[in-house]
This record gives sequence, structure tokens and C-alpha cells, in this order.
Amino acid sequence: MFYEDLSPYTYWDDGDEFSDLTDGMRFVSFQPTYVRLNIGWLAAGHRWMNGPASEDFTDKLLAILDAQQVNAMLGLHECDLCPASLPDSHPWYTPRPGHLRASAGNGEIRVPGTLGTAFAAPHLIGHYVADHGYLPPQPFIDAVLAFDPYGPWAARFPGIRFPWIPDDAVLRHVDDE
Repeated sequence: MFYEDLSPYTYWDDGDEFSDLTDGMRFVSFQPTYVRLNIGWLAAGHRWMNGPASEDFTDKLLAILDAQQVNAMLGLHECDLCPASLPDSHPWYTPRPGHLRASAGNGEIRVPGTLGTAFAAPHLIGHYVADHGYLPPQPFIDAVLAFDPYGPWAARFPGIRFPWIPDDAVLRHVDDE
């Protein structure tokens, strides 16, 4: 699925649902008051910026990907920039030979940008940057380098790694649904 970088996010209209990574069974779901902008929604046949990303940026992006899970879906999206589909015997969460990140994903991340704006990227953005040479726009790179997913605001929901959770948001358990 392709969306132009910095275009308004429209993929999932039911708000943002952050999974609690301490056990994967709890979540916070809300309608965001921030504007979401697309970053890294790449697809074969569409042009995207290619170039070297700094090691600092790549390391920080991969750390955010390991710390955050937003809008996790039941199905998987496999990278269609890779030359061939993975065989069924290859676990989806294991990188392809010669790659640094898995080439399939099922969720997103949010990176706070300027006040009131968050970047919405698919979990595959790590694979795109590390393995395909995707170079996101500078505002996203700056936001990633500035974002601490373990900031002081994390005390309220320790397993949820995002600062702009509304005050009335409630941590729920999947059994509550």
C-alpha cells in the first residue's frame, strides 16, 4: 500500500490503538487530537527517495520500532520491494538472508513531530530504511532523532511508548472487549 510521504494519514480511521508491550494483552485506544502524516508507506511501482541514512537515525528508528506497536492488524503485509515472496517455511518475523529487518509486518508506529503533528509509519519502515535504502524526509528524521520512547511521560502507561495519550484514555485488557 503506497501513500505519498507527508500526505495526511487515512489508512485506519478508527483512531490509534497502542498495544502495551509488557504483555501484548493490554491497549489504549483513542481518537487522536494530533494530525497524522504518512511516512514510509512504500510499494513497488511508486517512486520514493533513496539514499544513505545516518547510523544514528537508523539505530534510533529501529529502537522505536522495538518499543512501540500501533494499530496491530491480524494479517501480515509482506514487502513487495523484495524480489520474491518468502517461502511458507520461513518465519515472517525473521530477516531474509542478507537483510537486517524482517520483510513482513502487521502494525505501525507514531513519532511525535512538531506540536500537534505525529508521523504515522508502517512497521516495515525499518526494513525499507535498513535493507532497501529508503531515505525518509528530513522532518521525520529530525523527529526520530528527538523522540525518546522512554520519556518521563511513560510512567502513566509504562508499556505504551507515546507522549500524547489523552488524559481520559483508559488501559484496557483484550478480555474486556
